[in-house]
Amino acid sequence: MEIACDESGSEGEKLVGGVTAVFAHAGVRMSWDEAASCVESLREMIKSPAVEYKANHLLRAKNRWVLLWFLGPSGPLAGRARVQLVDKRRFLASRVRAEFGAVSGPLEHYNDLLRARGPRGTLDPLFPAILRAVGQWAGPVSIVHDQQLSLTDGRIRQLKKLAPRLESLTLVDSQYDARVQVADFLAGIARRVAEEELNGRPDREVIELLMPFVVGPTMWHA
Repeated sequence: MEIACDESGSEGEKLVGGVTAVFAHAGVRMSWDEAASCVESLREMIKSPAVEYKANHLLRAKNRWVLLWFLGPSGPLAGRARVQLVDKRRFLASRVRAEFGAVSGPLEHYNDLLRARGPRGTLDPLFPAILRAVGQWAGPVSIVHDQQLSLTDGRIRQLKKLAPRLESLTLVDSQYDARVQVADFLAGIARRVAEEELNGRPDREVIELLMPFVVGPTMWHA
């Protein structure tokens, strides 16, 4: 089984004080033809001249009907996608409590401290997200993932050791793989909607459509 994956909101081990408050990781199980058809349908609906479409194209108010179709039960993702959401502050706070027993003082201080104390990459939510992605699908899994500098050959070997069902992890340029583009759409949409909810602006209609795809503990489950 080959799963195409991408993330949104990745800033490595910088969990607070960065650009994004939520990390999202999405995986889709689609053939090349199915993904290409999905992207082509989006192009026909949105009619943007952009070379590569991103989640923000679907999130524009004028394209809301496209967003609802994309996430809806009759859309291309139904039964074929998963997305994980991580509130970075809560993720860091849980690591601090595990290490120190309590949180006292600014989380930024603990972020720097844990980064200095642990092996490189310890706090990066991308790596556990990939491990969880493998566990979300039955049988041996091959992952095609958008290029990430942190996914070095050594890190990929380590992931394979930790997840024996991970047969391969291949890095590609999302611009040339429609399957990864579709995963990028889902990850970007989910992250933006989750951050809006954290900021007190929940989009109930879209959250309801996203929920069938969301796996693992999130701010919507807690």
